[in-house]
Amino acid sequence: MLKHELRKKYKNLRLELNESKISDLSLILANQALQIPIWDFFYFHIFLSIEEQKEIDTLPLITLLQGKDKNVVVPKVRGVNSMENYLLTDSTPFKKNKWGIPEPVDGIVIQEDKIDVVFIPLLAFDAMGNRVGYGKGFYDTFLGKCRTETVKIGLSFFSAETEPISDVHENDVKLDYCITPEKVYAF
Repeated sequence: MLKHELRKKYKNLRLELNESKISDLSLILANQALQIPIWDFFYFHIFLSIEEQKEIDTLPLITLLQGKDKNVVVPKVRGVNSMENYLLTDSTPFKKNKWGIPEPVDGIVIQEDKIDVVFIPLLAFDAMGNRVGYGKGFYDTFLGKCRTETVKIGLSFFSAETEPISDVHENDVKLDYCITPEKVYAF
């Protein structure tokens, strides 16, 4: 399937989810993360959810990471296809950007080469570890600046597409894992 077809399909599937279902599935996803061998790492990048897009609520996962004394890093859009990463603290102020994404106003910047694990937003993924995001390229650009050994983990309410994504680009960065409510995929 083509990326634009998958975007449409999975945006529509998300629209069918109510707030209670999103909350329940998000908690299951956070607990599923315990199965992945990432708990010896130090810096964890995680996206903050766009409620209006019915994205996975990352707060349970953030709470889990903080409970395990991990350094949580959150993104802020900086220019075209570029993000900056800020350490999440109790005093980090947030403001929604033009896409409705909560972003840190300011704080301690963490360079990409320090990040050990990245939790990645997506709309769909296939059994090969290819993912479909919103199509802006922010995460592919960001992941290209991270170390090659940085662990890349997608979060999805839905299972992998059985057919490969047919229009994968050479700059698309594959996932190492994808967490769904039913299964943790390893690629």
